[in-house]
Amino acid sequence: MDSKDKRQTTKNNRLIQAMRHASAGVWSVLRHERNMRIHLVLGIIAIFLGIWLKIRIQEWLWIILAIFFVMISEFANTVAEALTDLIVKNNYDPIAKRIKDVSAGSVLMSAIFAVIIGALIFIPKIF
Repeated sequence: MDSKDKRQTTKNNRLIQAMRHASAGVWSVLRHERNMRIHLVLGIIAIFLGIWLKIRIQEWLWIILAIFFVMISEFANTVAEALTDLIVKNNYDPIAKRIKDVSAGSVLMSAIFAVIIGALIFIPKIF
């Protein structure tokens, strides 16, 4: 590595440094992953719907849990896909396909969970 290269290769020494890297990761996923942007928009809609319908604190806890569960699943899926792509390059590998499918499946399951939570909370209030 060139001595002029200032990119960090060691562990974070300060909290602010760690927070800067974490923020860069969040923005990277939002910038590059269409599905994360969709999940974010749907989460914001759920928050506004909750405000509009004046849901109770217990219901807010479930809504926030569902939103974060979907987003964390999408982060994990992005990591699994990136690592898999890094390892197999542009070659097809059945194990790599399985990794990506299972990872995407976890996002699907968390999204189904979020839809169920939203339906249980919002449908009775709307009707």
